[in-house]
Amino acid sequence: MAPALNHPSGVTFIEDAQHKAGHLDAAAYYGGGESFTRSRTYSHSHIHGYNPKLAPTFEDDNHKRARRMSHDEKSVTGPRRFLIDVEETIRVVLEQEDTDGDFQISITDAGPKMMALGTATSNGFKTFDIRGTYMLSNLLQELALARDHNRKRIVLDEARLTENPVDRLSRMIKNSFWHSLTRRIDGDGLEIITADPKNRTGRVQPRVYVPHAEPAMAEYYRKVARDKPHMNLDVVVLPPKPDDPLFVKSLNSKPGLLALAMNEVDDGKGGRTLKGIPFIVPGARFNELYNWDSYFITLGLLVDGQVSMAKGMVEHFIFEIRHYGKILNGSRSYYLCRTQPPFLTDMALQIYNQLDRSDMESNRQWLKRAIQAAIKEYHTIWVAEPRIDPKTGLSRYRPDGVGIPPETEATHFTHILEPYAEKHGISVLEFSEKYNDGILKEPALDEYFLHDRAVRESGHDTTYRFEKRCANLGTIDLQALLYKYEVDIGTAIREVFDDELELDEDFPLAPFPPTVEAYANAYREGSMSRPQNSEEWFARAEFRQEMIDKYLWNESKSLYFDYDTVQEKQILYESVTSFWALWAGCASEEQCWKLVSQSLKKFEVLGGLVSGTEESRGKISLDRPNRQWDYPYAWPPHQIMTWVGLERYGYLEEAQRLAYRFLYMMTTAFVDFNGVVPEKFDAVKLSHLVEAEYGNQGLDFKMVPREGFGWMNSAYQVGLSFLTTHMRRAVAACTSPEVFFGRAANAEAAAVQATAAIADPLDLAMESLNIYA
Repeated sequence: MAPALNHPSGVTFIEDAQHKAGHLDAAAYYGGGESFTRSRTYSHSHIHGYNPKLAPTFEDDNHKRARRMSHDEKSVTGPRRFLIDVEETIRVVLEQEDTDGDFQISITDAGPKMMALGTATSNGFKTFDIRGTYMLSNLLQELALARDHNRKRIVLDEARLTENPVDRLSRMIKNSFWHSLTRRIDGDGLEIITADPKNRTGRVQPRVYVPHAEPAMAEYYRKVARDKPHMNLDVVVLPPKPDDPLFVKSLNSKPGLLALAMNEVDDGKGGRTLKGIPFIVPGARFNELYNWDSYFITLGLLVDGQVSMAKGMVEHFIFEIRHYGKILNGSRSYYLCRTQPPFLTDMALQIYNQLDRSDMESNRQWLKRAIQAAIKEYHTIWVAEPRIDPKTGLSRYRPDGVGIPPETEATHFTHILEPYAEKHGISVLEFSEKYNDGILKEPALDEYFLHDRAVRESGHDTTYRFEKRCANLGTIDLQALLYKYEVDIGTAIREVFDDELELDEDFPLAPFPPTVEAYANAYREGSMSRPQNSEEWFARAEFRQEMIDKYLWNESKSLYFDYDTVQEKQILYESVTSFWALWAGCASEEQCWKLVSQSLKKFEVLGGLVSGTEESRGKISLDRPNRQWDYPYAWPPHQIMTWVGLERYGYLEEAQRLAYRFLYMMTTAFVDFNGVVPEKFDAVKLSHLVEAEYGNQGLDFKMVPREGFGWMNSAYQVGLSFLTTHMRRAVAACTSPEVFFGRAANAEAAAVQATAAIADPLDLAMESLNIYA
């Protein structure tokens, strides 16, 4: 009689456990207990973690690996799974494959790109070779995730290593990246959110600034400071007017986080307390709530069904307008004078259309608060001086501020300040301090920083398009966004609020039409809040459309251009933001046709749309370096706005082609570079290793990407919604747009494509790496 089989209690054998799907989220996949296999002798000798140590093989040593035999496992017997010792395999993978020591497996690593893993059903005795950058980088990622869940030994489905890259990236964004980018400003979230990689003062004390009209919030944070003395949290109440330029400058030496909206909830002890409303940050060095980043992030959240998170971000913007006077560039003290491109109305309406229909009155009240906030922002920021130009009626990026923007790298303005420091015979550091303190007066430098602040407010920091003139420009992108505001507000008032909307707050209303005389009269007489109707807002939109056509549209060039309100002429820099007019709907059908047929080809390259044309950017040299919002760089906002705009006017095929190009570039980078999702791309070279003043964000991770980058995550999720099933499969196979769409039929288009058609991604990567040599 065979002896009884005994094994330690609590052990689960693989064949007894329910098999998990290979594409589950990491928390579900690795969240269970340990599983073990039975050896064919039913021995206990291998139950507790045995894993054969296979020496790494390099280059010419591969022939030493044992030949595969006819009795080895075949994949036809079922899904292949591997028995893996987590820490040991991480060690071997990095030692063998990570030849550049960055804790990532990419196509630039010189390892053999092959590794044997023991199969689970053979208890690790039989092996199967994992080959190629993608499978090995996925293996490293899975091991890192298993380590996160304290797993020492795992059974890994091969399906997680061979997962369709489009499905894998989309899944990681939806189930992992958004979660990692989520922040809250309350007792539970302060330690993460107060960290500021942009703070270069040397003072790292966490600090939270609270609006003057929120005493309960200030007391809440003081209690957090008392309950968590290790944080050394400084709680400061702001004055009633927190965006006074001199006051904001005074905060540069003590930067801090600005409080955002909170909900009152039960404290679990029979009382009430405050809890921060969660929101998504862009990622990397941008660890706070941003304005236009949040709009594009919201689009991705809505695709992924996270309506509540998106709604909460609108709550924060309503809070900022009420307490800080504007939707801030970012929720730090040094941004108090500065806003960013306005997207609130479209953001609120998109969310409103996806809210639960079971409580329409509650939805209506929420939208009312958002539209009221947008109306206040419109009147007090965008059509008020100094941003309005009363002579033309065009709005400009023109924020208040004093001194040198403090959030930049320490050496960012050195080349600008050096001549002034030499003039005064002092160091750049000493000059900076005296200039900021108003001891040294330099009007030309004041003018430079006026435009520099405007560039940062535009979101396009930096570009030769705006160099030394941004604050004077009525840009096409800003006029398109404000036209959309006017139409959205008018439509909401008419369709949702029965053509009359009472304003809950008093503030000055800008005159209409916006003429010099009207502004003079308005400031003399005053014009406070009154009920709003749709007719006025549609009239404002019609007037703005006329001004766009008068000052910005160039019929002979079939493109919109920025208008310099001081020089009173168009600035003929060709910008892809011309296509924002399609997103806003302020272009005529004929203008759209000319944009698509005549101008789109100027911006379309292998990886999508570049920010501007090479001709407009001009020559690049040591004295004139690349700017990150110029050619050849591609950014998610430009892609998404153009896709949506083209679809709006019926050019769906063009939108799909552009979406395919950009997603192809993202997917190849994800496959070839250990799952990277960066802030931006060089769309001509299909590279995220860019040579620009700020480098690139989203690259600094070890073993597994944790966050991606906010609006790039969204571009992927939104872009996938434009693709057909056939296109999605082709992107997953990394099929070049050149192959998928065929070669250009005419010589001109072929020449454009030739500048980008470098076939080997390894050549592209190595070429990009040379910039750091």
